[in-house]
Amino acid sequence: QVQLVESGGGLVQPGGSMRLSCAASESSSSIYAMAWYRQAPGKQRELVAHISSGGSTTYADSVKGRFTISRDNAKNTVYLQMNNLKPEDTAVYYCNADPLSWRVGTKRSSWGQGTQVTVSS
Repeated sequence: QVQLVESGGGLVQPGGSMRLSCAASESSSSIYAMAWYRQAPGKQRELVAHISSGGSTTYADSVKGRFTISRDNAKNTVYLQMNNLKPEDTAVYYCNADPLSWRVGTKRSSWGQGTQVTVSS
């Protein structure tokens, strides 16, 4: 499994912006499908955004138009740009990757340790 390290979380005011980064340990991660998940207290983990190895993206309805997922294969890194943040975006955000797109989000895929994002005034 590839090792994933997230960074960029913290406290931001409603309406603010934040960018999360996820660095992969292997250059072969360029062929991996990658995704961001989040888990709020008392809730199940949910998919936020997904990007295929070819760059195709999908988003949860709750973040469409506000969040953008992207990847820089030269840096083995995937990003999540979050704009117009809302208190309900508060959660621990996890990076996820797998060479098989259908396996993204499963226990067999690779997970980062998570980074806390808190949206509050």
